[in-house]
Amino acid sequence: MEFNLTRNLFGTHSTVSEVTVMGRHLCHVLEDVVREEVGVPVSEWKVKGETAIPAGRYEIVIDMSTRFGKLMPHLLNVPGFDGIRIHPGNTDHDTEGCLLPGTEVAPDNSAVLHSRAAFDTWFTLLAQTLHSGERCYITVE
Repeated sequence: MEFNLTRNLFGTHSTVSEVTVMGRHLCHVLEDVVREEVGVPVSEWKVKGETAIPAGRYEIVIDMSTRFGKLMPHLLNVPGFDGIRIHPGNTDHDTEGCLLPGTEVAPDNSAVLHSRAAFDTWFTLLAQTLHSGERCYITVE
């Protein structure tokens, strides 16, 4: 299954995106600020805990998170980043590079709302798809 994350609102401290699957809206996502400089090594533009992951296509698996102590979605092989998860949260203080799903965007575009509901929907879809033997990927653009 292919998910597409399209970044469309760029703030001072965060980035808001839309995630679609098969051309249909799934949720919004809040990430840290996009600092990527194409063609420049990640180590030269990344600010630890305050930077969105680079654009690209990443496999999503569900595995045990030591931080959360339970099974969570995990993006694999993100250049310059480790432990990138999809998890509930609302603001840039919750991200540390991870993807925070929400059903709505706050009026000032600085947060996502109803994150647990959006996460539960996405997690269920991922789990069902992976359980069927199909792989899951997300393209970040």
